Amino acid sequence: MTELTRVAVDTSKSVFTLHGVDAQDRPVLRRNLKRGEFVAFFEKLAPVEVAMEACGGSHHWGRMLTKYGHRVRLIPAQYVKPFVKRGKNDRNDAEAISEAAARPGMRTVAVKSADAQAGAMLLSVRELLVRQRTQLVNALRGHASEMGLVAPVGNKGLAKLQAEIAADATLPAAAAEALGLLGREIDRLEARLAEVEAKLNAQHKKDADSRRLSSMPGVGPMIALNFVLRVDASQFESGRHFAAWLGLVPRERSTGGKTRLGGISRAGDERLRQLLVLGATAVIKTAKPGRKGVSPWLLKLLERKPRKVAAVALANKMARALWAMLTSGEAYRPAVLAAA
Repeated sequence: MTELTRVAVDTSKSVFTLHGVDAQDRPVLRRNLKRGEFVAFFEKLAPVEVAMEACGGSHHWGRMLTKYGHRVRLIPAQYVKPFVKRGKNDRNDAEAISEAAARPGMRTVAVKSADAQAGAMLLSVRELLVRQRTQLVNALRGHASEMGLVAPVGNKGLAKLQAEIAADATLPAAAAEALGLLGREIDRLEARLAEVEAKLNAQHKKDADSRRLSSMPGVGPMIALNFVLRVDASQFESGRHFAAWLGLVPRERSTGGKTRLGGISRAGDERLRQLLVLGATAVIKTAKPGRKGVSPWLLKLLERKPRKVAAVALANKMARALWAMLTSGEAYRPAVLAAA
């Protein structure tokens, strides 16, 4: 068989599709492998470049293949999509990954260590528990309103509603049982959330980078941990590049030499972008003239733009400052963000 120079792999749960090319980028290998055959195949193969789409599972396979001397490149899925020809199937996807990997300017994602993935896993678990709790609270409020029981929003309102449900003797037995079940599930999730958050807070206190990032207004322990555990700042050339990766820069539709800028691109990690915008919203909520530490730039922006637009603009600057702090190891300097 002609010597392989690059093998593109379209991964799945049980079947892996391989597309191999030689030095002239001619296809010389097209093959499907079962999950149990995958590692054995590459163990016998001479070291080559292996390209895959970046996803959670691809980091595991990247670590495995690196042990056998292969050079692994993980390419974001949105960069692979333009190279898919006609109908989408496993073979076409593998060929598209190979075509994308052949481009000299193609950006790739670094293979994460098992510890790095494990560290961020607890954050994902917390986010899932928060979503489930929100769903249960909404369900409890909705069903209680059918029985004429309503309460203000927030934790105090929820506690008041649960107390009213327990004390209302006029509720039908079926309704009381259903509402009680929802209430017990909410209490159970809150206990689990408290355990998870206690572990994350302890992790935050032990991490010097996380403590340093949390000194920025609008960045709490959870936001700081997310950026420390999920972001490799060395991959980005500048703070603007990092902000663009988060999707916090305008989408460009320029043509004919005329610049046209639209809303933010919303590319990159949606959760990190959401956290930064929430943090910026919290800063804006307390931004008032005469208050100590408020950025003059932010006050002038709030005079001209709606609060939500200002929150996104502030999130952009926060992203750049976070990148600078992660790459330089410096502490937060308020004057720098204000001057920016």
